[in-house]
Amino acid sequence: MRSHGTLVSRLTPYVLVAVGIGLAGCAPAKVTIDASPEIERYRVKTVAVMPFEALTTPQVVDRRDTEFQAPQGMMRSDITFAIPQTVEKFDNPTATVPPHVAAKVTEAVYEKLRRLEGLLALAPDATARAKESLKGKAAGLAMADLAKQVAAQMAADAVLFGRVLVYQEREGGRWGATPSMVGFELKLVAADGRTLWVGNYYEKQKPLNEDFGGFMQRGIGFVTADELVQYGAEHVVQEFPFGGSGR
Repeated sequence: MRSHGTLVSRLTPYVLVAVGIGLAGCAPAKVTIDASPEIERYRVKTVAVMPFEALTTPQVVDRRDTEFQAPQGMMRSDITFAIPQTVEKFDNPTATVPPHVAAKVTEAVYEKLRRLEGLLALAPDATARAKESLKGKAAGLAMADLAKQVAAQMAADAVLFGRVLVYQEREGGRWGATPSMVGFELKLVAADGRTLWVGNYYEKQKPLNEDFGGFMQRGIGFVTADELVQYGAEHVVQEFPFGGSGR
């Protein structure tokens, strides 16, 4: 019996790893990206980060569509966006993204971009001033035209836009809660107005049996929405098409 118990104890870690790998494979992708077929023609070394917007309509969304357009040269039907297709409704269907959250996500993404080697990320406040200098013109400009004018003023190769789609804080403690949920999207527009890249992050934290890898990666337990923001910013920026590894 002793030898049998010893064998079981030795095998347990391997069984847990195998189970974890199986469960992790069931978890949906938290980050999705799409790039223009023309992206290889561009050399982006300076990016102006525009302060992100917050979705102001109630968070009753059950499809992937957003107002951001697909990169030029790609079919709209081929693009996936932050909110996964699901029949699941949000826990609080009348909630909206708090205004201060957009600044929080902007700062998180900006700080991660600053660490990329070979890439100069221009601060959101400086980019906002460049936009404000356009006075009333900015309000009526399409995103591509706004990118052209801001990039010209700041001598940037591209402008990064963002929108926070979902932000719901967990209810309860780390060990038992209604999970937090965060979703945001980024869009990189070149100085000539072409959309080069779209990156999306969406996550409603899953329990251990549905997302073993994600649950264990954060030290076990349900995390706050702010922690998901940091996680999402890090992993989306890891997929950024320009710049080297983080400093």
